[in-house]
Amino acid sequence: MNTNIAPNTTPSGLPPSVQGMEFLEKVQRRARLEDLYDARDISEVVFRTLRDMMPNEVVDRVTEELQTITPATVGDSGVAIADLWQDTNLLVRWLSRVRAPLDISPDSFVFRISQEAGLSQGIAPEDAIAAVFTTLKECLSPERVREVDNYLPGTLRQLWRQV
Repeated sequence: MNTNIAPNTTPSGLPPSVQGMEFLEKVQRRARLEDLYDARDISEVVFRTLRDMMPNEVVDRVTEELQTITPATVGDSGVAIADLWQDTNLLVRWLSRVRAPLDISPDSFVFRISQEAGLSQGIAPEDAIAAVFTTLKECLSPERVREVDNYLPGTLRQLWRQV
C-alpha cells in the first residue's frame, strides 16, 4: 500500500471531486489520453488560452455557471470544474485578470496547446482541444456556449460549433 498519498487525494494524486473527476475522465476518453493528469493539464491549458481571449465579464459568467454544477463544499478537497476554468495557478489567474483580452489566431491557439499541454506522442492538439471543447459545452447553458463562440476566431469557432 502506498503511504505517500497526500491527504484528500485519490491514489492517482488527483483530488476527489465527482464533477471534476467526471469532467477529466470525459476529456481523457475523448482525446485518448493515458491518464487523468494529462486530461487535467490539457484542460487547464485550453481553458487558460480561451480565457486569454475573453473579457473578464465573460470569464466570470462562465465561472458562475461552472460553480453551480460543483458543490461549494468541494473546497480544497477536490478539483472543481470551475477551479480548472479559473486556473489552479493563482499567479496566472491574477495575470489573466489584469490584462486585456488577447487576439489569438487559430494557429497560435493550436500551437500553444501543442507546446504547453504536454501532449503524448500521437495525440493531435486538435483532438485534445475538441475533447475539452465538447466536455465544456456539456457543462454550459446554450447562452454561455454562444457567448464563448463570439470570442473564437475562424477554425476554432468551427471546431467549437462542430463538437
